[in-house]
Amino acid sequence: MKDYVQEAALEASGRVIAIPNDGVGSVAAMGVVPANINAGVEASAKGLGQSTYALFGKRVLDVSLIVLTAPIWMLVIGICAIALMLEGGNPFYRQTRLGRGGRSFKMLKLRTMVMDADVQFDHLMKTDPALRHEWETTQKLKNDPRITRVGNILRKTSLDELPQLWNVLIGDMSLVGPRPMMPDQLPLYGPSGPYLSLRPGITGLWQVSARNEEVFSFRSRVDATYARSVSFRQDVVLLFKTLGVVARRTGY
Repeated sequence: MKDYVQEAALEASGRVIAIPNDGVGSVAAMGVVPANINAGVEASAKGLGQSTYALFGKRVLDVSLIVLTAPIWMLVIGICAIALMLEGGNPFYRQTRLGRGGRSFKMLKLRTMVMDADVQFDHLMKTDPALRHEWETTQKLKNDPRITRVGNILRKTSLDELPQLWNVLIGDMSLVGPRPMMPDQLPLYGPSGPYLSLRPGITGLWQVSARNEEVFSFRSRVDATYARSVSFRQDVVLLFKTLGVVARRTGY
């Protein structure tokens, strides 16, 4: 049965994540993704983003830039962490995201919300139809009441993303790539082949072209465009464009 499902998925998209032997799994978008993502093993017949640069050059660029700029970003993270501690609570936050091949990892961020953000989120979704609709459409809340005063500044300037440089350094992410998504967002994403073919990035084509304004499913089309044209030049251009986006403070 597993071979049949893999064959059908490969014909449809060229990518498949094998369902583990326990048979626990679900079919989502263009891949076969196990309910227990960590148990999935990726099999690829023809990949996106499989150029020499995508396979090796991106990793060299990531590590080189992070090591060279380490004194700067470590200092900035330290200052931000102190500000968050003075405001109250742990300055860092970990959240499960999907990486290359559907493997899950813990993404590190500076905490921008109140300590009981998850509890407040459940309450908001039950009591505020407008906020629930906004979340279901974009997977973001433009005026999220859970964000703290320091957290608002960090989000506007995208400084809350800086700890993800550690995720890049250990190989979970890349500096440039698809925006990392949570496992339960995969059914909303659309065709997932392009996303699963690359490491998710701190910045990317979607982040600099749409930022937070587009519906969530729009990301799959943007990520597909990026995955089919991964190059050193494009990554450098996107990194510089990110500086402009950050300067305009359009994040939330």
